[in-house]
Amino acid sequence: MNLNYSDEQNMLREQVLKFCETNYDFIDREKILVSDSGYSKDNWKQFAELGWLAVPFKEENGGFNFGPIELTVLFEEFGKALVVEPYLSSVVMSGTVLEGSNHPEKVSIIEKIISGEHHVSVAYAEPNIGYNFLDCVTTVSKDAETFSLNGSKSLVLNAANANQYIVLATHENSPALVVIDADIKGLSVHSFKTLDGQTCGELTFENVSLTPESILALGNDAESLFNKMLDLSILCISAEAVGAMTSSYMKTVQYTKEREQFSQPISNFQVLQHRMVDMFIETELTKSLMIKATLQLDSDDPEAGNTISALKVQVGKAGRLVGQHAVQLHGGMGVSNEMSIGHYLKRFTAIDSMFGNTQYHINKYQTK
Repeated sequence: MNLNYSDEQNMLREQVLKFCETNYDFIDREKILVSDSGYSKDNWKQFAELGWLAVPFKEENGGFNFGPIELTVLFEEFGKALVVEPYLSSVVMSGTVLEGSNHPEKVSIIEKIISGEHHVSVAYAEPNIGYNFLDCVTTVSKDAETFSLNGSKSLVLNAANANQYIVLATHENSPALVVIDADIKGLSVHSFKTLDGQTCGELTFENVSLTPESILALGNDAESLFNKMLDLSILCISAEAVGAMTSSYMKTVQYTKEREQFSQPISNFQVLQHRMVDMFIETELTKSLMIKATLQLDSDDPEAGNTISALKVQVGKAGRLVGQHAVQLHGGMGVSNEMSIGHYLKRFTAIDSMFGNTQYHINKYQTK
């Protein structure tokens, strides 16, 4: 098995790395987070110009026909720089559902996503169902020839900037995926910031009228499409976590070489060396499992779902250890907003809760 990246994949990594080094220092990131949109429109425009928004889409839809490997390359570099642009929601999540649907306008929607002028967010989580997303209370009901959508969704990524929403609902006791415009009558949006500064929102639907064309998938097709999106999304945030762990570890090693106590660098103290070794081991273990999951998902291996759950468990455990050790080894500075170290820990915490936390995926893995 060849585990080496191709020339194209290495070029993509170098391109993202160079962009982040040039345009994404910590001060710039803080300014982006406090902006109204929660992301940089200039950065998003460059993402489009560089072709990054086209990475996972099929050629017939205007994309590059790349897959999970290229996405993990992107997200690993995004994680190192704590990139906050809504690539996960607008490209990975919505793109996966749209490409797998029979929506008559999916090509034009995808083309607008690739150009950077259009955002689509997926609304799947609800306040009282935990991580059993398919057991949603939000419903699609049919009356004669019309459909209506009622219910609410929580933690919708990039909700305030979305032009459209893909909503997971229940129709006749089976899953349904529908798409609606952001300005449709009966929809209300409440935006807020999460622990790690990301922009999220709550959606409320009150008799939102749907046309038959609004239905993207029903029943088994909807469940299969949603689970496909879920697996790819978990892989992407896991790659992001690997990048963030790598940066946390490297920054911590550098800091301990510069910080002195008792007339010597604290990196000389064996107990601190042990902690940094633990950080390194957990990062490498996570990366190895991520590579396995990536290759399985790329080859449509039937065991990919199991490995994705195992990976999510490892990301939760490793992110907690690496993040906490990094903060503790930086002392009081580690929890200040003026340094990036504390922000990595916040991101690890957010990633652990996304798409099912550690305990949820332990239970899921054990039942398979």
